[in-house]
Amino acid sequence: MRKNAFWVAILAVLTAFCASCAPFGDGGKTGNNTATGEPFTSMPSATGSPASTPEPAPKGSYTQITQEEAKEMMARDDGHIILDVRRFDEFDEGHIPGAVCVPNESIGGAMPKELPVLEQIILVYCRSGRRSKEASQKLADLGYVNVYEFGGIIDWTGEVVKD
Repeated sequence: MRKNAFWVAILAVLTAFCASCAPFGDGGKTGNNTATGEPFTSMPSATGSPASTPEPAPKGSYTQITQEEAKEMMARDDGHIILDVRRFDEFDEGHIPGAVCVPNESIGGAMPKELPVLEQIILVYCRSGRRSKEASQKLADLGYVNVYEFGGIIDWTGEVVKD
């Protein structure tokens, strides 16, 4: 009898663990980034491009989009901000036109003064994509609800300017 209770308890723990790891009916489009463990939502698209602004990620997370989706969003007049989270010296070497630099290291417990509106669409990038994911999660944790991370400038095929 004790042996059966032990196996029932083990099975219950394993079931609970597996259920917490599985996506919630969305085909794996939301969850944790396997490289960083951070939550994100990837943007599915049958044509490779969204018809409208992608849905924001669940509260406390951000939306990961492709660079092509970011380019399409940048072409819209929707009040978005392009956020470069590299250091200022990296930003000065070249950045996406119209981008604002707020280094990842400076994003902490308070809202950055450059980002006064929690509902504003924020398109986040860095050099390779690591810092932009970190910064996007920090922004989501601060309460920003329209954070879209699109990787690094090393893969950017669009225009780059130097100030």
